[in-house]
Amino acid sequence: CAWALADMIHRAGAPAGVFNLVMGRGSVVGEAMLASADIDAVTFTGSVPTGRLVAARCAEMMRKVQLEMGGKNPLVVLDDADLDTAVRCAVNGAYFSTGQRCTASSRLIVTEGIHTHFVAALIEALRALRVDDARRSGTDIGPVVDQTQLDQDLSYVAIGRDQDGAHLAFGGERLNRDTPGFYLAPALFTETTNQMRINQDEVFGPVASVIRVRDYDEALAAANDTPFGLTSGICTTSLKHATHFKRHAQAGMVMVNLPTAGVDPHVPFGGRKGSSLGPREQGHYAQEFFTQIKTAYTLA
Repeated sequence: CAWALADMIHRAGAPAGVFNLVMGRGSVVGEAMLASADIDAVTFTGSVPTGRLVAARCAEMMRKVQLEMGGKNPLVVLDDADLDTAVRCAVNGAYFSTGQRCTASSRLIVTEGIHTHFVAALIEALRALRVDDARRSGTDIGPVVDQTQLDQDLSYVAIGRDQDGAHLAFGGERLNRDTPGFYLAPALFTETTNQMRINQDEVFGPVASVIRVRDYDEALAAANDTPFGLTSGICTTSLKHATHFKRHAQAGMVMVNLPTAGVDPHVPFGGRKGSSLGPREQGHYAQEFFTQIKTAYTLA
């Protein structure tokens, strides 16, 4: 994808040197960039530990830095939510793109009145999904990116089931298809608590958990009980709760009756806490990051 983008920008006529693509491991290419005095600003997407390292090295060089480090995003489903809308948001946000999105809604926080109906409808929807070659017509979910990611996904399925004591209600097993690939059946855990590791660590795969709560107040508290704060969503027909949630969700982006994953390219992208550091990405915010503001006076 990165190579195709670089080729398109080159063929579009961008002057030489404006946009360059360097392939290689982050530990090699990234280290060279961080050590170079010729780099004026660094924008980074990756893990929190690596982000901390990048921020520290940029501080030493007195250069601008922008970090995007993932999330453990909640989707709150209240009793008054439209069930079809809630299920559609959960499937899209948690499992599409094989869950490999920093904005994926891996924590499904559901109030008691709708919990049983929501879980049943969600499992029915998961059964209907087709996991296969992403280029094949009719495929809903493709393979995860590589063996390392598949191993990580399977390890968290084992952690949720064997260590956390959560109930694996659906999926979580390796699948074989005609086209070779790293296929995983979308996994859904129920009977979980927010303190479980499966609800605190970013898995970055098609793995989601349901957390049952009493009411809106407990749902909001659970949604904010995470070291991340990238995106947060709520499914409700209550304007009161939607308005309150938009203001009090500790996240950089909030969705109402929409999936947590997917924002327009012109809007500010970024979060709070361990999810982001520095200016927002995209649109005018990105333009400001990659340029310098100068104030000039002229006496005529």
